Amino acid sequence: MFTLYNTLLISSEEQNPPVQKNKYNALMIIAENNFRDEELLIPKKILEENNIKVIISSTTIQTVTGMLKAKIKPDILLNDVNASDYDAIIFVGGIGAKSYFDNETAHKIAKKAYKENKILAAICIAPNILANAGLLKGKKATCFDKDILIENGAIYQNKAVVKDGNIITANGPKAAYEFANFILKAILDKKK
Repeated sequence: MFTLYNTLLISSEEQNPPVQKNKYNALMIIAENNFRDEELLIPKKILEENNIKVIISSTTIQTVTGMLKAKIKPDILLNDVNASDYDAIIFVGGIGAKSYFDNETAHKIAKKAYKENKILAAICIAPNILANAGLLKGKKATCFDKDILIENGAIYQNKAVVKDGNIITANGPKAAYEFANFILKAILDKKK
Protein backbone atom coordinates (compact mmCIF):
# COMPACT_ATOMS: atom_id res chain seq x y z
CA MET A 1 0.00 0.00 0.00
CA PHE A 2 1.19 3.50 -0.80
CA THR A 3 1.67 5.75 2.24
CA LEU A 4 2.41 9.46 2.41
CA TYR A 5 4.87 10.73 4.98
CA ASN A 6 4.87 14.29 6.27
CA THR A 7 8.64 14.56 5.92
CA LEU A 8 8.91 12.97 2.48
CA LEU A 9 11.64 14.58 0.38
CA ILE A 10 12.25 13.13 -3.04
CA SER A 11 15.66 13.86 -4.51
CA SER A 12 15.18 14.87 -8.12
CA GLU A 13 18.74 13.88 -8.97
CA GLU A 14 18.10 10.31 -7.81
CA GLN A 15 14.53 9.99 -9.05
CA ASN A 16 14.54 12.06 -12.24
CA PRO A 17 17.62 12.13 -14.43
CA PRO A 18 17.29 14.18 -17.64
CA VAL A 19 14.79 13.14 -20.30
CA GLN A 20 16.12 10.41 -22.56
CA LYS A 21 14.82 9.81 -26.05
CA ASN A 22 13.36 6.42 -27.03
CA LYS A 23 11.84 5.90 -23.59
CA TYR A 24 8.44 6.83 -22.25
CA ASN A 25 8.52 10.25 -20.60
CA ALA A 26 5.86 12.04 -18.58
CA LEU A 27 5.96 15.60 -17.28
CA MET A 28 4.07 16.39 -14.09
CA ILE A 29 3.42 20.10 -13.49
CA ILE A 30 2.94 21.15 -9.87
CA ALA A 31 2.27 24.46 -8.18
CA GLU A 32 5.08 26.26 -6.40
CA ASN A 33 3.27 25.43 -3.13
CA ASN A 34 0.13 23.59 -2.07
CA PHE A 35 0.01 20.95 -4.79
CA ARG A 36 -2.03 17.93 -3.74
CA ASP A 37 0.45 15.30 -2.52
CA GLU A 38 -1.45 12.15 -3.56
CA GLU A 39 -2.18 13.55 -7.01
CA LEU A 40 1.56 13.87 -7.61
CA LEU A 41 3.03 10.95 -5.70
CA ILE A 42 0.60 8.16 -6.60
CA PRO A 43 0.70 8.68 -10.40
CA LYS A 44 4.46 9.29 -10.24
CA LYS A 45 4.98 5.98 -8.43
CA ILE A 46 2.71 4.00 -10.76
CA LEU A 47 4.26 5.47 -13.91
CA GLU A 48 7.83 4.90 -12.69
CA GLU A 49 7.02 1.32 -11.70
CA ASN A 50 6.01 0.81 -15.33
CA ASN A 51 9.26 2.18 -16.82
CA ILE A 52 7.96 5.66 -17.54
CA LYS A 53 10.38 8.44 -16.73
CA VAL A 54 8.70 11.19 -14.71
CA ILE A 55 10.00 14.75 -14.72
CA ILE A 56 8.58 17.34 -12.31
CA SER A 57 8.11 20.95 -13.38
CA SER A 58 7.09 24.09 -11.53
CA THR A 59 7.71 27.83 -11.56
CA THR A 60 10.68 27.19 -9.26
CA ILE A 61 13.33 24.52 -8.92
CA GLN A 62 13.60 25.08 -5.17
CA THR A 63 11.99 22.50 -2.88
CA VAL A 64 8.21 22.91 -2.83
CA THR A 65 5.66 21.70 -0.29
CA GLY A 66 2.36 19.94 -0.85
CA MET A 67 -0.87 20.48 1.02
CA LEU A 68 -0.09 17.41 3.18
CA LYS A 69 3.54 18.55 3.63
CA ALA A 70 5.29 16.27 1.12
CA LYS A 71 8.39 18.02 -0.19
CA ILE A 72 9.84 17.70 -3.66
CA LYS A 73 12.45 19.51 -5.68
CA PRO A 74 11.24 20.10 -9.26
CA ASP A 75 13.57 19.14 -12.10
CA ILE A 76 12.77 21.81 -14.65
CA LEU A 77 11.31 25.30 -14.70
CA LEU A 78 7.95 25.63 -16.37
CA ASN A 79 9.43 28.24 -18.73
CA ASP A 80 11.99 25.67 -19.95
CA VAL A 81 9.49 22.91 -20.79
CA ASN A 82 9.21 21.70 -24.38
CA ALA A 83 6.02 19.63 -24.61
CA SER A 84 7.48 17.74 -27.58
CA ASP A 85 9.91 15.96 -25.23
CA TYR A 86 7.16 14.06 -23.40
CA ASP A 87 4.61 11.36 -24.08
CA ALA A 88 2.27 12.84 -21.48
CA ILE A 89 1.79 16.21 -19.81
CA ILE A 90 0.03 15.97 -16.42
CA PHE A 91 -1.25 18.93 -14.41
CA VAL A 92 -1.47 18.15 -10.68
CA GLY A 93 -4.20 19.73 -8.56
CA GLY A 94 -4.31 21.14 -5.07
CA ILE A 95 -5.23 24.73 -4.20
CA GLY A 96 -1.90 25.95 -5.57
CA ALA A 97 -2.94 24.87 -9.08
CA LYS A 98 -5.08 28.04 -9.25
CA SER A 99 -1.82 29.84 -10.05
CA TYR A 100 -1.92 28.15 -13.47
CA PHE A 101 -5.57 28.90 -14.31
CA ASP A 102 -4.57 31.93 -16.39
CA ASN A 103 -0.85 31.24 -16.76
CA GLU A 104 0.19 31.78 -20.40
CA THR A 105 3.13 29.38 -20.15
CA ALA A 106 0.96 26.57 -18.77
CA HIS A 107 -1.61 27.20 -21.50
CA LYS A 108 1.10 27.20 -24.19
CA ILE A 109 2.44 23.83 -22.95
CA ALA A 110 -1.06 22.33 -22.83
CA LYS A 111 -1.94 23.62 -26.32
CA LYS A 112 1.29 22.31 -27.81
CA ALA A 113 0.77 18.89 -26.20
CA TYR A 114 -2.78 18.80 -27.55
CA LYS A 115 -1.69 19.88 -31.04
CA GLU A 116 1.02 17.20 -31.07
CA ASN A 117 -1.47 14.51 -29.99
CA LYS A 118 0.24 13.89 -26.64
CA ILE A 119 -1.60 12.53 -23.62
CA LEU A 120 -2.85 15.59 -21.74
CA ALA A 121 -4.09 14.99 -18.20
CA ALA A 122 -5.27 17.06 -15.24
CA ILE A 123 -6.68 16.20 -11.82
CA CYS A 124 -8.68 17.95 -9.08
CA ILE A 125 -8.99 21.67 -9.96
CA ALA A 126 -6.29 21.44 -12.64
CA PRO A 127 -8.74 20.55 -15.46
CA ASN A 128 -9.69 24.24 -15.20
CA ILE A 129 -6.25 25.04 -16.63
CA LEU A 130 -7.14 23.04 -19.74
CA ALA A 131 -10.61 24.63 -19.86
CA ASN A 132 -9.18 28.16 -19.64
CA ALA A 133 -6.71 27.26 -22.39
CA GLY A 134 -9.69 26.48 -24.63
CA LEU A 135 -8.94 22.76 -24.87
CA LEU A 136 -12.11 21.31 -23.30
CA LYS A 137 -14.79 22.95 -25.45
CA GLY A 138 -17.10 20.15 -26.57
CA LYS A 139 -15.03 17.57 -24.65
CA LYS A 140 -16.25 15.31 -21.85
CA ALA A 141 -14.38 16.12 -18.63
CA THR A 142 -14.58 16.04 -14.86
CA CYS A 143 -13.15 18.31 -12.18
CA PHE A 144 -13.36 19.06 -8.46
CA ASP A 145 -14.94 22.43 -9.36
CA LYS A 146 -17.10 22.06 -12.47
CA ASP A 147 -18.14 25.71 -12.95
CA ILE A 148 -15.11 26.81 -14.98
CA LEU A 149 -15.35 23.67 -17.12
CA ILE A 150 -18.97 24.38 -17.97
CA GLU A 151 -18.31 28.11 -18.58
CA ASN A 152 -15.65 27.08 -21.12
CA GLY A 153 -17.91 24.67 -23.00
CA ALA A 154 -16.83 21.33 -21.52
CA ILE A 155 -19.37 18.54 -21.20
CA TYR A 156 -19.16 17.91 -17.45
CA GLN A 157 -19.27 14.27 -16.34
CA ASN A 158 -19.93 13.41 -12.69
CA LYS A 159 -17.28 10.66 -12.67
CA ALA A 160 -13.94 10.09 -10.94
CA VAL A 161 -11.97 9.90 -14.21
CA VAL A 162 -12.98 10.80 -17.76
CA LYS A 163 -11.07 10.19 -20.99
CA ASP A 164 -12.05 12.00 -24.17
CA GLY A 165 -9.56 11.38 -26.95
CA ASN A 166 -6.10 12.09 -25.55
CA ILE A 167 -7.41 14.23 -22.68
CA ILE A 168 -7.80 12.60 -19.26
CA THR A 169 -9.37 14.44 -16.34
CA ALA A 170 -10.00 13.36 -12.75
CA ASN A 171 -11.96 14.93 -9.90
CA GLY A 172 -9.60 14.74 -6.93
CA PRO A 173 -7.17 12.84 -4.72
CA LYS A 174 -9.45 9.82 -4.23
CA ALA A 175 -9.21 9.26 -8.00
CA ALA A 176 -5.38 9.36 -8.07
CA TYR A 177 -4.88 5.61 -8.59
CA GLU A 178 -7.51 5.36 -11.32
CA PHE A 179 -6.18 8.56 -12.93
CA ALA A 180 -2.65 7.11 -12.96
CA ASN A 181 -3.84 3.88 -14.54
CA PHE A 182 -5.79 5.73 -17.25
CA ILE A 183 -2.62 7.71 -18.09
CA LEU A 184 -0.45 4.59 -18.06
CA LYS A 185 -2.82 2.73 -20.38
CA ALA A 186 -3.09 5.73 -22.73
CA ILE A 187 0.70 6.06 -23.00
CA LEU A 188 1.21 2.36 -23.63
CA ASP A 189 -1.67 2.19 -26.14
CA LYS A 190 -0.20 5.09 -28.15
CA LYS A 191 3.15 3.32 -28.31
CA LYS A 192 1.74 0.08 -29.75
